[in-house]
Order: sequence, then C-alpha cells, then structure tokens
Amino acid sequence: MTAQQPGEPILRVRGLGTGYGDLRVVWDVSFDVWPGQLTVLLGRNGAGKTTTLRAVSGLNKASAGRVELAGRDITKAAAHTRVKRGMAYVQEGKRVFHGLTVEQNLLLGGYTRRLKRPALREEAERMYELFPVLGDKRALLAGTMSGGQQQMLAIAQALMAGPELLMLDEPSGGLAPVIVNEVMERVGRLKETGIGILLVEQAVEASVAVADHVAVLDMGRVVLSAPADEVDDLQDAYFGRTPAPRAPAPGS
Repeated sequence: MTAQQPGEPILRVRGLGTGYGDLRVVWDVSFDVWPGQLTVLLGRNGAGKTTTLRAVSGLNKASAGRVELAGRDITKAAAHTRVKRGMAYVQEGKRVFHGLTVEQNLLLGGYTRRLKRPALREEAERMYELFPVLGDKRALLAGTMSGGQQQMLAIAQALMAGPELLMLDEPSGGLAPVIVNEVMERVGRLKETGIGILLVEQAVEASVAVADHVAVLDMGRVVLSAPADEVDDLQDAYFGRTPAPRAPAPGS
C-alpha cells in the first residue's frame, strides 16, 4: 500500500536532461522522492535509468533541468558536495572492499561523518540490526560472503554516512531470484528509518512490491508516473507493448 506523502520531497527532479559528451540520453525527466518512501525507476536496458542516477548524484553533468535535495538546488554541485548534504549512491556491482572485514567496511563507510570510534561502532551496530546477517559475519572478510550478502553490505556501508537520500542502482543484479526477494525486502524495510530511497531496478515485481511510487523510463523519457498501488498494466508499459500516456510532471 502506498504511504501518504509527508511534507516536502527530499529529492525533487524537474526537466532533467543529461548524457555523455554530445550524446543526449535523458530528456525532460521529472519525479520526486519523499522521506520514508521509495520511488522506483523502471525501464528496459538503455532506457536511461542509470544515466539519470548518475546525473542526480553529480557524476554526470545535467545539461537541462533542476535537481533539489531537501529544498536546496544542487544541480551544479559536485558529487562530493551532494554526499556531504545527505546523498548516498550505491552503484551497480556490489562494490565492497573484499580484503577488509565486514565491520571494517562499515567503519570506512562512516568516515565522512567525522565521528569518534565509539560513535562509529554504535552506527555499525545499528546496521547489524537492519541486516542481521552482517552482524553474524562481522569478523569475516567481505570477499568470502555471497553476492546477496555483499549487496547488503554495500547498502549498509552507504547508510553509515547518515544520508537523507539513498540511491540504489540495480541491487538485484546477478542474484538468484530468491535472494532478490530477500534484498528487496530489506530495502523496503529501510523506509522505516525515515530516509528517502530512489531505486533503479530490472526486477519489476519485487521492486514494485516495496515501492510507493513508480516511474517508467523509455528512450530517456518518463512515459508512466504513478503511485505504486495505482499502476495498471505495468508489464505492458515496461516492455513497451502498450504506449502509456505521458504523465504531467509531479507538482505541476
């Protein structure tokens, strides 16, 4: 069930355009992410989902539009500035330090907060509550864990920075279906912490099950935008079998 939208969005994207050099990949993309809620971006390979995340994170330059984080315009802000202002981005590929223990990975994730060691360990304990399997394996090298466990560690490591917005790029990538459901369940539970979540996924059913809002991208444009519990014929829109009407920009 879609939760009621509380207050102002933590992330507001309006008319975003971006690409790589002279190649325009994303055109006039608009959506919101709210505190304690999850917005999922769906679309076929090449639809512009990852490019959109990269532009929101500051890794790609926006050629058009506006990006706001907690009401502040960050369209031209550098990626590291966006991190300091409360944004965390977990890129595709389970990027953890294989030669470090689980706990060392977590402590490293909190370095930007400049917390003292005891406070960092308290934050790590909070991650173990969110992801119990990490607590069981805290002394093990990250590289010895399964793909799903490494993905949970990558997410927990990002959360150690204390973000208000968490962006995840295909956390289900390369995982078995049963593990995909487990990872998505954990991602869905993160909403209880109050952070906003922007998720890019190929696992349609599993991601929509935990989402509050759905935006479908096709050829770099939003072709469907709606609350998750109001989306009909999602598979048709997702695979492009039935062109969905283009939704007006949120808040317009």
